[in-house]
Amino acid sequence: MAPSFCIDFSESEQGQLLDFARQSIESGLAGGAALELDSENLAGSLSIQLGVFVTLTRFGTLRGCMGSTESSDPLALSVAECAFKAAFHDPRFPRLDAGEMEHTRIEISVLSELEPLAVTDRADLLNRLRPREDGLLLEDGSYRSIFLPRMWDMISDPEEFLDRLLSKAGLPGDHWSETIRFKRYRALSFGE
Repeated sequence: MAPSFCIDFSESEQGQLLDFARQSIESGLAGGAALELDSENLAGSLSIQLGVFVTLTRFGTLRGCMGSTESSDPLALSVAECAFKAAFHDPRFPRLDAGEMEHTRIEISVLSELEPLAVTDRADLLNRLRPREDGLLLEDGSYRSIFLPRMWDMISDPEEFLDRLLSKAGLPGDHWSETIRFKRYRALSFGE
């Protein structure tokens, strides 16, 4: 069974989270630190503890993405921290500079709890994946990678999806082992 995701965010809550993300990046540009929020003043969905990823794009091209599959912090704090890291600590990109902010768009993906997928082999995994629904976490020893469900927009074929997830982890596309583990999840995504 696919993980369920019953949390919903009002437009107002989505707007607040997006504002916190943008303010955190602007705080980083101005003073080198993420936005600080008072967690005691956060209520409702802003205070839940779930994994979150913040994705930055410029003109439709990836500019940074950072997140975590789980968190012990309130969601608003996690969003602020992930936005800061996406802008200034994604090792694939140089630090975001002030001149890029005007055309930088923010997307937030809030993750459901991760569900372990007990699969017997590659074919079993491919048969159980739900394109456009499942995000996937791969772990094999020290190798680890994750794709958000939105990756299905760019990679619609499950075989290629798995090959690229393995490659992202630093493994060959045809890798399989007795120690490989997968977890799937859903994500609620919204953006500017």
